[in-house]
Amino acid sequence: MAAVLGATGWPHAHAASREPSSAAAASQVGAANAAECIIPSKAGGGFELTCFIARDGLQLVRKHEPPLESTYLPGGIGAMAYQRMVSNAIGGDSTVVAFSSGSLLNLAQGRFGPPGEPVRWLAALGADYGLIAVHRDSPLRSMADLLAAIRDDLRQVVFGAGGTVGSQDWVKAALIVRAAGLDHKAMRFVSFEGGGDALAALSGGHIKVFTGDAAEAMLALNDGAALRPLAVLSEHRLPGIWSRTPTAQEQGVDLVWRTVRGLYTGGQVSAEAVARWRAALAEMLGHPAYPAIRDRYGLFEFSLTGPKLEQFVEKSLEDYRALAEDLRLQRWLLR
Repeated sequence: MAAVLGATGWPHAHAASREPSSAAAASQVGAANAAECIIPSKAGGGFELTCFIARDGLQLVRKHEPPLESTYLPGGIGAMAYQRMVSNAIGGDSTVVAFSSGSLLNLAQGRFGPPGEPVRWLAALGADYGLIAVHRDSPLRSMADLLAAIRDDLRQVVFGAGGTVGSQDWVKAALIVRAAGLDHKAMRFVSFEGGGDALAALSGGHIKVFTGDAAEAMLALNDGAALRPLAVLSEHRLPGIWSRTPTAQEQGVDLVWRTVRGLYTGGQVSAEAVARWRAALAEMLGHPAYPAIRDRYGLFEFSLTGPKLEQFVEKSLEDYRALAEDLRLQRWLLR
């Protein structure tokens, strides 16, 4: 059933004639007139907060529209959602999907499968920064302690985060091991389907070091997670709850990792719907109340739409291909 485009400016969802995600744990689209934001992971991570920011932010500029519905579709840290959108198995004019810089890193390596019809990049909603954290009872209290532990016995330092080998959180761990002067291929890394599961594993003592992002860690801390931040991966100290956490650079580790978070839609979506989504999101990003919503979810200013976003994506893909080659991940690359 074709989507109906609302006169007030952003796409309405169709009555669900196809499964929104097919995942057993997925929340179903509720109101027939509500647009849908697909969260391509389990609950508790950065993809989730991206959809929540879009939901709350769009209500600023489309007050009379039903709130954006969220649907969970874990699988391959975004790969399943991407392939189903590309193949038109899910989606339509009323569906958007959360993405991050990690999605672009995986896409650059060919980890989302053979190239299909391109998706349409809609907007970057904000930026997150990498965070290195340990259990609050850990003897490790600084990056110097972590590097010393790695040099002493790398096999005893178990890293974990959302994503598999080659994902952005794996890359953070690999670069830390390299900073310690060791081969990153020898490290132990436990993969999780999203940051929420990884943070739960850290709190439970199942991993030793979390290499995720600050925003997802902030949500976990608010829920009482037993973690201690060692470093933020930003150029300068972050404000708010992270103001007392030093950067990795302050501690002698030259590692900065910015994670941009945003939304895309399918390549087969109508040009009219894409234009309406972009217009609504651009209006949202420019609303004076939007920064407060973004801050509430732990993101920092980074807003792009239209050609500037497309240029950013292309440059990011180029940079990530070079990084993958440097980390000897060429086997993932599509020639």
